[in-house]
Amino acid sequence: MDDASVTVRPARPDDVPALVRLRLANAERHVALAPEIYRLPREELVRAHFEELLAAAPDSAPESPRRILIFVAELAEIAELAEIAKPAGQVVGMTELVLLPDPPDHQILIPRRAAEIHTVVLDGHRGNGVGAALVAATERLAAEYGIEILYAGIFTPNAAATRFYSAAGFGPRGTLLSKTLAPGLA
Repeated sequence: MDDASVTVRPARPDDVPALVRLRLANAERHVALAPEIYRLPREELVRAHFEELLAAAPDSAPESPRRILIFVAELAEIAELAEIAKPAGQVVGMTELVLLPDPPDHQILIPRRAAEIHTVVLDGHRGNGVGAALVAATERLAAEYGIEILYAGIFTPNAAATRFYSAAGFGPRGTLLSKTLAPGLA
């Protein structure tokens, strides 16, 4: 890992400002990729989201079907990269693990505990192993909770995200088709 040494740990309430910064930076990147799909959420709503999530008991098992668990990657030591000092403790990445509900009993899918993974690494730290460390830690936690399938949704032609998740062992699983309906069809 070129990005000094990185520590991956569960997010804490005092990480909220860093999580907001990561979410907004990620949103800006995605809006630049596909403004017809993505938006820049309001900062106060992002802050409220993370404050609510991290107010729950930090080590509690995810009981509700939409419980979200968050890991952060922080620099473990001072790193001099591109002549910019990056102090120890700076949060440079995160993953969110969003648990999905099991299919209802009346459906034909075999119930398998599944979750979505969302990974964000700040520019300047990409390609240095930060994301891989986050995904590995998130996979270990997911396995501890009995999650069998992780999904990484990539909704636009995003070659970097596709390469990243493919390198982590993710691959196609079925086909999800969508159709945008014209307003007023109801």
